[in-house]
Amino acid sequence: MCGINGFINTAFTTPEDALNTLQKMNQLIIHRGPDDSGFYQDHSETHCVGMAMRRLSIIDLHTGKQPISNEYNSITIIFNGEIYNYRKLRSELELKKITFKTETDTEVILKLYETEGPDSFKRLDGMFAFSIHDKKKNKLIIARDFFGEKPLYYTQTANGFYYASELKSIIKVLPNKPPISKIGLNLFFKLTYIPAPFSIYEGIQKLEANHFISYDLDDHSLSISEINEISNYKSDISFQDAKVKLHNLMMTSIESRTVSDVPIGTFLSGGVDSSIVSLGLSQLSSTKIDTFSIGFEKADFDETDKSKLVAKQINSNHHEFIISENDIKEHIDAILLNFDEPFADSSALPTYLVSKKTSDFVKVALTGDGGDEVFGGYNKYYMGGLNTRYTKFIPEFIHNSTKPLFTSLLSTKDDNRGKRFKLKKLIQAIDYSGENYWNIISLGFENDSAQLLNPDFRVSNPFAHYKAHINKPKSLHEYREIDKLMSLEGDMLVKVDRTSMLNSLECRAPFLNKTLWDFANSLPENYLLKGWSKKHILKEAFKHEFPDGFLEKSKKGFVVPVGDWLRAGLKTELEGYINSKLLTKQGLFNSDYIRPLVQNHISGKEDNSYKVWTFYSFQKWYFSLYNPESY
Repeated sequence: MCGINGFINTAFTTPEDALNTLQKMNQLIIHRGPDDSGFYQDHSETHCVGMAMRRLSIIDLHTGKQPISNEYNSITIIFNGEIYNYRKLRSELELKKITFKTETDTEVILKLYETEGPDSFKRLDGMFAFSIHDKKKNKLIIARDFFGEKPLYYTQTANGFYYASELKSIIKVLPNKPPISKIGLNLFFKLTYIPAPFSIYEGIQKLEANHFISYDLDDHSLSISEINEISNYKSDISFQDAKVKLHNLMMTSIESRTVSDVPIGTFLSGGVDSSIVSLGLSQLSSTKIDTFSIGFEKADFDETDKSKLVAKQINSNHHEFIISENDIKEHIDAILLNFDEPFADSSALPTYLVSKKTSDFVKVALTGDGGDEVFGGYNKYYMGGLNTRYTKFIPEFIHNSTKPLFTSLLSTKDDNRGKRFKLKKLIQAIDYSGENYWNIISLGFENDSAQLLNPDFRVSNPFAHYKAHINKPKSLHEYREIDKLMSLEGDMLVKVDRTSMLNSLECRAPFLNKTLWDFANSLPENYLLKGWSKKHILKEAFKHEFPDGFLEKSKKGFVVPVGDWLRAGLKTELEGYINSKLLTKQGLFNSDYIRPLVQNHISGKEDNSYKVWTFYSFQKWYFSLYNPESY
C-alpha cells in the first residue's frame, strides 16, 4: 500500500531536475506511505520518464522496496494497492520456471506483465493503481482496479504527461493552476462529488476504474482500454443453492483480504455488511480480533448499541469512540482539504476519525464497503421501482399539480434523514421521461443547480458521459451498474481511501471482489431485492450466524448532524461565504438564490442541510486556494 507519482517530460530535463520534480510530488503524499520511498528515472534523447512512490509496508516488510525491475532492467514498476491472489499467481508463474527476488505482490504484477502483457491485468484480484515502464516496447502503462478503490489522476501538457495518486501532487508541479472544469463543477453540485473521468480542474482527469492507459513514447500518443469486460451471464441457480454459494464466496473473499504481515482489525458499525465481515474475520482468526466503531454525542445519530451487540457475539476486542462537534471542528480543514477538490459526503468526517483512532492499534482494517452496491442494499433501489409503478397509474398532470403540496408538507426543520426526508426525496425524484434514477442519485442540488450557478458556468447535461453507458435505467442491475460507475468510484471509495490513507491506515473491502459482483449480476433481481427486503440473499445466507431478526434492523449509516453544526460552530465561517461582495467577485453563484437558501437554514426556517453543506464544502475548498480577504 502506498501512493504513486510520475511524469513523462519531452523538454530537456536533467537527472537533478527530474529527481526534484519527483520529490516535490512525493512529499505531498507521505501520509499514504510513511515507511519508505522510491524513485526511478530513465532519460533518452527525446524524453525523460520519472516514477516515484511512497510505501506503507504491509506485505514483505524487508525486501519489498520499490521500484522493482526485471532481471534485464527493461521493465520497471511502481505500485499502490494489494493483490490478494498474488500467491496463487506466483505459484503458477514458478511452474513456468519464472524466478522471483522478492516476496511481494508488486513483483508478481511485473512478471505477469512480462510474460502476458496487459491482458494479465484481468487476472488480478485486488485494489491497485500502478505504472510500468516498458523500455523494449517504449511504452508507459498505467492501470486502475476493477472498482476504482485506488485513485489515479493524470494530465497531458505541452511538454508531456503527469500522473499521481492524489491531485495535489500534479497541481504542485504544473506551472499554473488549471481553470475550473464546468462539467466537474456541475457534477459536484448535483452529486456532492465528482466521478471519473472528470475532476474539478479542466484538463486533469481521473482514470476510470477497470481501465489502463498505454502511452506510446515514440509518438507520444495515449490510448485508454478496458481491462475486464462486464459479464452478462445469467444463472438459473436455485435460491437455496445460490445462498450456499454466496456464503462460501463471501468467506473466501474475507479470507483473501487477510493476507498481511501486520495486524488486521475491522470497522464495525453494526450494519449488515460490517457485521458479516467482522464475523467472518473472527471465524477465520485463531485469536480475538480487534473491532472499531464510532458514535456521536447526539443520541439520534448514535448507533453504537448495534456494534456492541455484534462485538459481544464474536468476542472481539472492541474499541468504541464517541465524537463531538469539537472533534469535527478540530479536524475539518484537514479532512475536507485533503480531497484536493470539493467533496461533500459528510460521512467522510466520522470515517476520518474512526481511521485515526484505529491506526493507533492496527495498520489494516477490513470494511463493509460495497455491500449495498453489490447486493442491492439502498433505499434508492426501491425508489426506482416505485417510479415505474407510480408513473404507470398516476397521470403526469396530477403529479405536477400535487407535488408542491406534498413537498411542503414533508419539509423538516431538523437535520435528520428520516421517513419524511425519504418520502420527500421520492416525490421530488418522480419523473415521466426516464430521468428518475438520475434524479435519485443527485444528492446535492437536484433540480435547481441551474438556479445556483451563474449562466457562464452551467452545463445542460453533466451526466452525458454516463448516459452513454445506460441512458434510461429501469432495472435493479442497471441501477447497480450506474452506482458502480459513479457513486462507488467517485464517492464511497474516495471517502475511505483519502480519510484512511491520511492516517496511514489501509482499508480493504471484501465485498469489492469481481467474483462476487459477477455472481450477484447473474442472479434474478428478486434474489437481491425481494419485496421490502434489501440484500435479501446476503441476509438469508448469514442469518443463522446472528440473533433472530438482527440483520433486518434498520441502519442509518455514517449520518452526521452537519445541519446543526452549520447553524452553530460553523455558522460564522458559512456566513462569510455568502458575503455579497465576495460572491460577486467570485462570479460562480447566483447570489439571489444561494443567500436566502443559506440564511433560511441558519435561522431554522427550513432544513437545507445537504445543499448548504455542499455549498460550504465547495467554498472551503475554493478559498483554500484563493485568499477570501483579497475579495
